[in-house]
Amino acid sequence: MTKSTPEIEELAAQRLAADEQRITGPRRTNISLGQAWSSFWRHPSPWMLGSCLLAALVGRVVVGGGAWWELVVPVGLVAVLPVVEWVVHVGILHWRPRHLGPVTVDPLLARKHRAHHADPRAIPLVFVPWQVELWLFPAYAVVAWRVMPTTASTFTLLVAVFAIMSFYEWTHYLLHSDYRPRSRWYRAVWRNHRLHHYKSEHYWFTVTSAGTADRLFGTYPDPATVETSPTVRALHSREGR
Repeated sequence: MTKSTPEIEELAAQRLAADEQRITGPRRTNISLGQAWSSFWRHPSPWMLGSCLLAALVGRVVVGGGAWWELVVPVGLVAVLPVVEWVVHVGILHWRPRHLGPVTVDPLLARKHRAHHADPRAIPLVFVPWQVELWLFPAYAVVAWRVMPTTASTFTLLVAVFAIMSFYEWTHYLLHSDYRPRSRWYRAVWRNHRLHHYKSEHYWFTVTSAGTADRLFGTYPDPATVETSPTVRALHSREGR
């Protein structure tokens, strides 16, 4: 793959801006981080996640004690997060409906994600559906209880899981809001996610990082070499893709 140059980067940025303008029209406004934070809490998912995180934190404090190796739990989860994001995004969110006789296998997460691609500006579609969270969060608790050797480590795992999920939801929301990137890290993440939504749905699958798992799995091409996908807003709308 040809190494990207500043000229190619600029050309890719211009093409991406033109694609976004054509697809979505002009941006509404440029909001502050505080305004984005305030709007974030108007949706159910942050409250559900926040409640679970608070409960896990209280449980961990009440139980007390613990072992030094519990510190490995959040570090390990953060380390594998890009790979988990990539696998979930490709395998579940971009799931193509399948027919088993008269039954169509088409999970809610996949249906909601197709709607998200169809209208990336629709903020309610940015979040994990609350219907999924209602069974997913208790499932986390059951799995944590079964796989961890102590009560303290169970709560440590749950704190880490709910904190990481909260970070994911906040980052994904921010990427689709009118907040403009300032830090170098956020600019890279913001650019990649917009390429995924406005350039090609076949690349740039990570959300909270840029160039991590996508490089590992070969979905991080030079944007200047990628044609704008005709199905970027209508996933699986053509046979054979």
